[in-house]
Amino acid sequence: MYIKAETMEVINQSLKLITNVNEPVIVEFPVSGGSINSCYKLRAGKQCFFLKINDSRKYPEMFLKEAEGLKTIRSTNAINVPAVIAQGTAGIEQYLILNWVEEKTGSRQAWEKLGENLAKMHQVSSHSFGLGYGNYMGSLGQSNKRHKSWASFFINERLIPQVQMATKKHLLDSTLTDKFNLLYDMLPELFPEEAPSLIHGDLWSGNYIITEGGEPVLIDPAISFGHREFDIAMTTLFGGFNQSFYDSYNNAFPLQKGWQERLPLWNLYPLLIHLNLFGISYLSAIKSSLAKYDRTK
Repeated sequence: MYIKAETMEVINQSLKLITNVNEPVIVEFPVSGGSINSCYKLRAGKQCFFLKINDSRKYPEMFLKEAEGLKTIRSTNAINVPAVIAQGTAGIEQYLILNWVEEKTGSRQAWEKLGENLAKMHQVSSHSFGLGYGNYMGSLGQSNKRHKSWASFFINERLIPQVQMATKKHLLDSTLTDKFNLLYDMLPELFPEEAPSLIHGDLWSGNYIITEGGEPVLIDPAISFGHREFDIAMTTLFGGFNQSFYDSYNNAFPLQKGWQERLPLWNLYPLLIHLNLFGISYLSAIKSSLAKYDRTK
C-alpha cells in the first residue's frame, strides 16, 4: 500500500480546505480499482472518503471529466452518485476524492428503485446528441462531438474510431470492416427516433452500488446525451441486471417495441472497446452481433 508522499500531502491539504477536517488523513486499506487506478479508503476523524490515483500523463484529465460526469448526474436529482470532494494533480499523478459509499447486497426493492431512477435520468434531454467535452470509456478517450442525429453520433464518435483502432492493431480484417461499413448505411433504419437522453455510458454490473439503506448509486460514468437503449443494452453485456430492474424501468419510461432485438447493435461499441483493450477474446462476440445485421447472406 503505497502513495507518494507528494501526492499524500496534496490530498491532506485538499481535504482540510474543503471539508474543514483537522484530523490526520489515514489510509485504511486499498480498494479494487481495475487496471487503471490505485484506489483507497481514507479516514479523517469520523469521515470516510474514496480515493483514486493514476498517471496524468497516460490519462490526461480523466478525473476532471469523471468529476464533471458525476456532477452532471447529481444535478438531475434523478439518481444518486458519490459526491465529488476534491479533484486535482500532484506531480505526474492525478487524484479524485469522493465520499465513501458503504455497499450491501441489492434487494428486489433496490433493483426496482434503480430502474425507476435511471428512467428519470434518461428523461433529461438536450438539443443534440453528444456533450460539450470528451471523456473516457475505461482507459480509452471518447469523443462527444455534437450531432443532430443519433445515427451520425453513434457512427462517427463511437463506432468508427474503435474500428479504425482495431484495424491498426490487426484485430479486425477487411471482411469485418466491410461489414461495419454496410452497417453504417443501415443504421438510421435500425432504431426508433428518440430525443437525446442523458446516459451513464458505461452501465455494466460493476458500475452501480446499493447502499446499506437500499439506495442505488451510479459510479464511473462515461456520460453523453445519447440513445437511452445504449445504457439498457450495456446492463445485459456481462450477465445482466435483475429482471425487477427492467420491469421497473419500463413501467416508468417504456422502451419502444423491439428493444430486446436491438441490444447487440448498441453493444458493438463496448465490445470494440474491450477488443482494443484486451484482445481477440472479444472478437467472436463482435462477429455474432454483426451477423444479426448482415444482409449480404
